[in-house]
Amino acid sequence: FFLGIEMGRQVKPVRIDLGDLTDKNVGQLKMLNKTLFPVSYKEPFYKAVLSNPDYLSQLAFYSGDTLVGAVCCRIEKKDGKVSLYIMTLGVLAVYRGLGIGKKLLEYVISSVNDKFKNDKVEEIYLHVQEGNDAIKFYTSFGFEEGEKVPDYYINIEPT
Repeated sequence: FFLGIEMGRQVKPVRIDLGDLTDKNVGQLKMLNKTLFPVSYKEPFYKAVLSNPDYLSQLAFYSGDTLVGAVCCRIEKKDGKVSLYIMTLGVLAVYRGLGIGKKLLEYVISSVNDKFKNDKVEEIYLHVQEGNDAIKFYTSFGFEEGEKVPDYYINIEPT
């Protein structure tokens, strides 16, 4: 077979915009999460993400209007330690590799101290199913694998 590249061909830059979650677009987030994750998030999750000040969320739009990714986090206070827990971070499969997940995670890392300035966040953490390619993504940002949580993902096949 033959592989080639046309010289001088211009590649159109991809425009990815980040935006806030609102009551007007929360339905889109529900559909996105149904597509991305093997668990079902109920109405209390979406109410909290929309209105609870201990939550941080951001949406990623491709070319300005197509929702293709999102991140939702919450502050957790335990034993005098303040952490930010990434509950969900996902990008639709056909849009992966365009830097969208990176942009969402960078948003979280750069926003945490502004959003939660009254809390000294000591760590950011999340759960990833064993064998998931997302582990490589997170370790490239300096996340370290911690303890294995037995039965955290029951009856879910890695994707």
